[in-house]
Amino acid sequence: MNIRFMSLLAGIVTSVLTTAITLEAQNMKNQGLNTRQQSIVPIAAFTASGDLEKLKTAINEGLDAGLAINEIKEILVQMYAYAGFPRSLNGIDTFMGVLKEREQKGIKDKTGREPNPVPSNKSSIELGTEIQTRLSGKPVTGPLYTFCPAIDQFLKAHLFGDIFGRDNLDFQSREIATISALANMAGLNPQLQAHLNIGMHVGLTEAQMRSLISVLEVKVGEKEAANANELLNKVLSSRTK
Repeated sequence: MNIRFMSLLAGIVTSVLTTAITLEAQNMKNQGLNTRQQSIVPIAAFTASGDLEKLKTAINEGLDAGLAINEIKEILVQMYAYAGFPRSLNGIDTFMGVLKEREQKGIKDKTGREPNPVPSNKSSIELGTEIQTRLSGKPVTGPLYTFCPAIDQFLKAHLFGDIFGRDNLDFQSREIATISALANMAGLNPQLQAHLNIGMHVGLTEAQMRSLISVLEVKVGEKEAANANELLNKVLSSRTK
């Protein structure tokens, strides 16, 4: 009798634990971006569009949300690859002004770590090719790169090797920044759709993507959010097939 009771009790405990683990996994899957990740969205979007007043607000909110100084630097540096040096430089100048104002108010923001040195046994193009393949899930080829090999080399060596190879900002954060920037620039739907796909490939969930788009809607604009949402639906449909 006792043996039967203990066996039944063990079965109930196992069932309860299994259900709890399943629910926890489901809850994690349904979670959106955390506050720190959400704060990346307007920083990248307003750097890309050149709206420095809104960028100033976004940077303050990002620092308050826990972004480190060096993480914001990385976002602003990365933006030059998508929006150009002038927008990136203006963003960095705005950031310097924000830090000065916060320092005068007695606010001490965390610096964050510097990136580790890139591997000494690999060239930028070797490292960049590895990172690009990892982000995309397969080697990136196509007629555009055959027609213009220089742009293929620059993408691999500089964007993915020199910039994405800096490891003090994780790939998910970099993709959140890239998606947000592309969403706030006109005429870039092919690139935006590609990076929505890459974002999911590096582990961003549908719930996190929807969360990103919600931040776009609130902070940036309904039109930009609606466009990104339409493209995300295409990506999700394609990935399901």
